[in-house]
Order: sequence, then structure tokens, then C-alpha cells
Amino acid sequence: MTRRKLFLVLAASTAFGALALSAARARDVPRVATGFVANIVCSETFVSGLDPRRNLAETTDAMPGTGLITWAMDTEVDLDRKDVTVTLFGLGGSHAVYREGFGCTLDHGALLADGPLPPSRPQAALLPEIAGPAIVAPQTPQLAAALDRAFAEPAEPPFRRTRAVVVMKDGRIVAERYADGIGTDTPLLGFSVTKSVISALIGILVRDGKLAVDQPVPIAAWQDPKDPRHAITVDRLLRHTAGLALGSSLQASLASALEPVNRMKFMEPDMAAYAESIPLETAPGKAWNYHDGNFIILSHLIRNAAGGHAADVIRFARAELFGPLGMRNVVMQFDAAGTPEGSGAMMASARDWARLGQLYLNDGVVGGKRILPEGWVTYSASPTANAWVGIGAGFWTNLGDSFGANYRVAHGWPRDAFFAKGTIGQYVIIVPSQRLVIVRLGRSPNMPPAADGVSDLVRDVVTATSTGARLAGGN
Repeated sequence: MTRRKLFLVLAASTAFGALALSAARARDVPRVATGFVANIVCSETFVSGLDPRRNLAETTDAMPGTGLITWAMDTEVDLDRKDVTVTLFGLGGSHAVYREGFGCTLDHGALLADGPLPPSRPQAALLPEIAGPAIVAPQTPQLAAALDRAFAEPAEPPFRRTRAVVVMKDGRIVAERYADGIGTDTPLLGFSVTKSVISALIGILVRDGKLAVDQPVPIAAWQDPKDPRHAITVDRLLRHTAGLALGSSLQASLASALEPVNRMKFMEPDMAAYAESIPLETAPGKAWNYHDGNFIILSHLIRNAAGGHAADVIRFARAELFGPLGMRNVVMQFDAAGTPEGSGAMMASARDWARLGQLYLNDGVVGGKRILPEGWVTYSASPTANAWVGIGAGFWTNLGDSFGANYRVAHGWPRDAFFAKGTIGQYVIIVPSQRLVIVRLGRSPNMPPAADGVSDLVRDVVTATSTGARLAGGN
């Protein structure tokens, strides 16, 4: 194909809201687009064990506008080398490489240079077992009907493509279901649900006195008090009010490839260094703008506190969070500098994601041990000013008077619900008043809001578990 055809495709993408962007940023689109595809296909082929062609089709179908370029992509999966190479019209090539225990890393000429994966030492979970090894069938006809609807496909697009649903009541699974090829131990990509794991790890550092939410973050590039970024705190990163000029991460579409935050994610070997070099767009604390750079910087703080290397981060996360919760099917993924890709690349089984939700339902305590600092769960769910989607500190929230919170409540969500959310249909929902945790993972477009069926699922499950009928396996 000619370069002229490539430029025509790029020009078409401006219809998605990018008319004013510079030619330099437009030239990033092939690398960003191929990097995204290479990462997803690599992770979900070599970690999840999913079929790469089906996975790619379902993922890109959930992202508006990507059909303009995915037809021109060449995706090569090498099962022996365990790597993926993607090109667009033969240009903008990206190469993702799998390493056992570390997941996939994009190769920008500097692959993750780290020591061997730390040995996985047996650790008794503090969280009581949530289910036996077999898939838990819905415990009532009402729950069965709720899962039937969650997995039902509409006759016309947008399609739902639900991959997993787990419902926990009072700390025990009372219903779960999986798509073909997926089971109770299959690690699934959480996308931005990863941010809530990073928030939990930050909370552990706060518990241990290694960080404070209201103090300037210990980033070397910002230590000069004359630098306006010196005013950025952990709280402002968690709430997306830091003010860095990295664009937005709210949309999953072709147009989002033009955001500078995606240059960070798919073109930079050291994501945190890039994010930390960016100037301010607004004064810290003055405006809300959701982008992945905030959580890459938080991930850098975790890496530094854990010891400076990817293996140190894994050791720390296992000892302090995954082990106590019994999360045994988790893969953290990293950039070439050894910083966890904490904005959207952690993988875990649906049951493991549910265990994370249970920690927050238990106010940060498992087995009598406080994992998260006292008050951290309330803080996480507290609304952020001017965040119209309804978001707290590392979690989304229905508390407050935001448009998003009121919309969800009007569509059947309890007012006290808060949740971890990943693009194109990933959720870990905590409903304290109902003692519920609901996990839903899939490949659904972000718009329209009803495409993923999650409001129906939440409403159905709350109704099914609030009827007064005793659930088999419940407490």
C-alpha cells in the first residue's frame, strides 16, 4: 500500500475530534495503534491463552473508528518465540515480547532488563476461601436469570461479549459464569481496573509511613519548590487533578491514538520519565482530567519504594496484597524501565478481581489484619470535585452529586456503590449496603452506556440477593 493511502486513513480519523492536532502527533498514530494491538494480543495469547484472532476482532470491534485502520494491519504471532509483531501498511511496526512471570513488554530497542522472577513462596491467604474449585452455579433462579441476561447477545451491534461474571455475597461466590475458553483461573486483562490495584499498593505505603497523600510526591524532577509541579501530591495523582498536559484517557477509540498520553504508553521505553517531563496544563488541584500518566507516576513511586526493579515490585505486591487476599492468578506487566504499567495492564482471574473487591468491602481488613490504612476505603470512594463521571481516589463512586453518579443511581445502582472500572467493559463493583461484590469482564463499547449491560446486571443481582431468600453457600 502507498503512503498516500496511509495519510488518507489518518485524515479520516480526524472526524473523531482531532482536527486541530499537529502533524507530528498524527505521525504517532501508526506506532500507537500497532503498539496497542501488539500489547493486547501478546498478553492475552501468552498469559490468558485466548485465541489471538478472535481476541483481536472482539477488542477492536469494541473501539469506535478502529476499523478504519485495523484492516490494514498485519499481526504476526510467533508461538515459539512468544512475541507479537504488528505493522500498519508496513509502517509503524511494534513488537511485544512475553517473559515468564512479567507478561508482555513493548520492545523499543530496550526490553525489560530485570533479574529473574522472584520465587513464588507458598503464603497462607488471610481472606477466607470464596469458593471451591468448581464453577459456582447461580444459587437461585433469579441469579441464573441475571447471568443469562448478562451473557445474552443483542441481535444487532453493539455486541456485549461478556467474558466473565462473578457475584459474591457476604464473602462467598453465589454465582459465576465464563465465556468459552475462559475458566476460574484464567488471568484476564483489567485495563484501568489496574488503577485500583495501584491505589491499594499506594495505600499500603501510606499505612507504612512511606508516603503521605497530602505532601508533594518524591519525584526528583519536581523537587525544586519553584517548579509548579512541586505542588502535585499523591492525592492529586489518585484523583486525576495533577494538571499535567497529557491529554485524556477517557475514550477508547481511534481518535484517542492522537493523545500524548498514548505516546507515553506505546512509544516510550520509560513511561514514567516521559510523564514526569510533561509541563502543567492547569495548576495542581484546580481541574479534573482523567489520564493514564497520573497512575504511571504513582507506579513509579511504588517501584522506587519496593526496591527499584520489576522483581522488587512483584515481591512487594505478593507479600502485602496478593498473598493475603489469595490472589494466585495475577500477572503484573512492566515497561522497559521496570515500572509497572499501572494505568491498565494488570491481569488476574475474575475470582482474583473479586478478592480485591472483598478487601474494600471489608474496609481494608482481612483475617483480622489491616491491609489498607484505617479510613482508606472511605477516602477512595469519596467524590472528587468537578469529576463529572463520578470518581474518587483510585475508584469510581456513586457518592456525591456528579452527573455520572446520578445517572448510575437512576439506572438501578445503589447510591453507596463504588467500583474499579476498565475501558470496554471491565468492572469490580462493591456495594457495602448489600454486602455484594460483582465482577464483570468483557469486550463492550464504552458508548452507548448500556452497551455492556452492567446497569442491568447490578440491578438484577441486587434484586436477586435482597429478596430474603437464603442463598446456598451464603453466610
